[in-house]
Amino acid sequence: MTICYGRFGLFANVALFMNLVMIMGALSFLQATLTLPGIAGIVLTVGMAVDANVLIFERIREEVLNGRTPYNAVEVGFTRAMTTIFDANFTTAVAALLLFFLGSGPVRGFGATLAIGIITSMFTAIMLTRMLAVLWLKRSRPTALPI
Repeated sequence: MTICYGRFGLFANVALFMNLVMIMGALSFLQATLTLPGIAGIVLTVGMAVDANVLIFERIREEVLNGRTPYNAVEVGFTRAMTTIFDANFTTAVAALLLFFLGSGPVRGFGATLAIGIITSMFTAIMLTRMLAVLWLKRSRPTALPI
């Protein structure tokens, strides 16, 4: 992410790390045992979080190419990517809930871990990455985005 998106990729990496911390915290709070299907759910969640950040950053890149100011490009990029990210995560959450309620054993663990991961990845991709980007924009006031 850092190689492709520079500083914004670094923000995404911080958000991915926090996503993993939040998933582990939620699993610990629920006293859940981490099994192989649970690890698969976490891996899928990380992939979806990366996808969300890529969608956001590509939207920001498009807005920069359209001539928007850095701050405006970030705001519009996050806003326009929101519907796509929400749709993808909503459909995956429905599948995760179905797996949890209709499955048994390892399938339930996969569904539970995936559902927790979707919630945390939505939070980190939308809120944390945006917060880091806006704080950096307000602090440094760049004339061009390094994206």
